[in-house]
Amino acid sequence: MSSQIKTGLLLGLLTVIILLFGRMIGGHSGLVVAFVLALVMNVGSYWFSDRIILAMYRAQEISPDDAPYLHGIVSELARKANIPKPRIYLIPQDTPNAFATGRNPNHGVVAVTHGILNLLSPEELKGVLAHEIGHIRNRDILIQTVAATLAGAIMFVADMVKWTAIFGLGRSDDEEGGNPIVALVMAIVAPIAAMLIQMAISRSREYLADETGAYLAGNPEFLASALEKLEAYARSMPIYGANPATAHMFIVNPLTGESLLSLFSTHPPTSERVRRLREMAYTIRS
Repeated sequence: MSSQIKTGLLLGLLTVIILLFGRMIGGHSGLVVAFVLALVMNVGSYWFSDRIILAMYRAQEISPDDAPYLHGIVSELARKANIPKPRIYLIPQDTPNAFATGRNPNHGVVAVTHGILNLLSPEELKGVLAHEIGHIRNRDILIQTVAATLAGAIMFVADMVKWTAIFGLGRSDDEEGGNPIVALVMAIVAPIAAMLIQMAISRSREYLADETGAYLAGNPEFLASALEKLEAYARSMPIYGANPATAHMFIVNPLTGESLLSLFSTHPPTSERVRRLREMAYTIRS
């Protein structure tokens, strides 16, 4: 199944959970309130996400005069991706990593750490930058915001359903009765399911950015080799001050590297990403 189709199905599943909750609370008013609150929070985050995360990691914009080679690679990849050239920021961290942000391709940003520039070969760096430009081209910031809005609404409504089930509120005598135990169980299970779906969407977008990046870089092996190096460093040297809320944005998990519980991880297993990329390389050679 393609990453695009999988993302659409997962977003649809989040929507179904919200509609089920709407029936449980005996009408749509509470559902609408929860959805609007989640929407406002996440649209605000979407609109200002680039400023927030760049400030969080003390990233500084670098000019073509400061890093002509880096700007040259990004310009080439952006032309191939048919998007405006993203701004480039440098993060003062020795741990090698990178992320992309920006609410749309016209406001794209690619940020890299000092460490990644010192660690990777020119080809590997091109693979990483191509992956990040893939995120911008695929509008992954928008998709992640939609997923976060739906998941946030589910969590708001889950609290409402929980209290409704406990105290029997929210239904008049002439409304169809509901089973408070079922409602309570769903209020506990649904937020966990929403979180798992949101993480599955994040993993799906990583796979798609890998595919896009491999195409843009011209050789899947560039990114495969880079991921192996980045994963090894992430395990032993997590990014200082990394915020779990932003972990999904980095090319590899900046906290502890590959998760032991893949369902609860924002990133696919690096070994699986590398395997897929090398399969692509083998197919191209064949």
